Amino acid sequence: MAKITYKEKLIIEKLFGMASGYVMDFSNRTFQEFIFDTLKIDIYDEKYDFNSGSKANRLRAFIQNEPNYKVGLLLENLLDYWVAQYQIGAEGFDYRDQDLHQECSKIAERLKKDILVEEIDVIKESEEDRDFHLLAKSIKESIEKHEPETGLDRLHTYLVKWIRRLCDKHKVEYKKEESLNAVFGKYVKFIVQEDYVESKMAEKILKFSINVIEAFNDIRNNRSFAHDNPVLNYGESLLIFNNVTNTIKFIESIEENLEKEAKDDQVNHTILNDDELPF
Repeated sequence: MAKITYKEKLIIEKLFGMASGYVMDFSNRTFQEFIFDTLKIDIYDEKYDFNSGSKANRLRAFIQNEPNYKVGLLLENLLDYWVAQYQIGAEGFDYRDQDLHQECSKIAERLKKDILVEEIDVIKESEEDRDFHLLAKSIKESIEKHEPETGLDRLHTYLVKWIRRLCDKHKVEYKKEESLNAVFGKYVKFIVQEDYVESKMAEKILKFSINVIEAFNDIRNNRSFAHDNPVLNYGESLLIFNNVTNTIKFIESIEENLEKEAKDDQVNHTILNDDELPF
C-alpha cells in the first residue's frame, strides 16, 4: 500500500478529475493500454475492481494495493501525459492547475525514492571479476526497477559464488557439485567452531539460515527465470531478497572484524619484532 496522505489524495484526484469517475480524458481502452505500457499491469484485473469499477476507482484501488515505487512511477507517467495534453491545448487541461501538477510531481518523486531492499548495497560489484561484476549489477538493476522477482535466479547465483569465495578464503573444503546450502553449512560450521559468533542466538539464526537457503534452491529451480517457470510473486520475492541480503550483511560484518583483527595482530607482531632489535 502506497503511503499517501489524505491531502495528497485530494491533490491527485483534483488534478486528474477523478470526482467524475474518470481519469483525465482516458477511455476504458486507452486507460488500460496506458497503464499496461507503463507498468505491464492490467488495470482491469479483478484486483483493482473497486466499488463501481470506474477508471477513477480502479486508480484508487491501484494506489491502495501497490507499493510506493509503482504508484510513484504511474503518477509520474500520468503527469507527463497531463503536460502533453496541456501543451497541445486539449480540452479540460487548464493552466490554472499547474500548481497542482507541481504538487503531484513532488508526491510522485517522494514515492519513487522508497527503498525496496534496505541492504541491497551488500551486493557488491567487483572490478577484478567481470562475471561477478555483471551479476551484481544485474541484481541491483532488478531492484532499482522494483522487479525483485526477475532477479531471484541471479541472486542465487551470486550467493553461490560469494559463499564459495568465503570458503576459499578460509580454506574450508567443499566440492563443486555440492548444493548452495551444503557449502553455506560448512562455512557456518567453520565460523561457529572458531568462535567468530559471540551469541547463541546469532548462532541459531545462522544455522536456521541454512534451511532458508536450502529452500532458496527450490525457488531458483522452480519459481525463477532460471528455467521456464511461473515466477514467484512480488511480495515473496521481496521477502527473499531482504532475508538473503540481511544474512550477507551480518556475515560481511564478521569478515570485516576478522580482517581488522588480522591487521592488528600484524601490527603488534611488527612492534614486538622491533623491540627485540639491539639498537
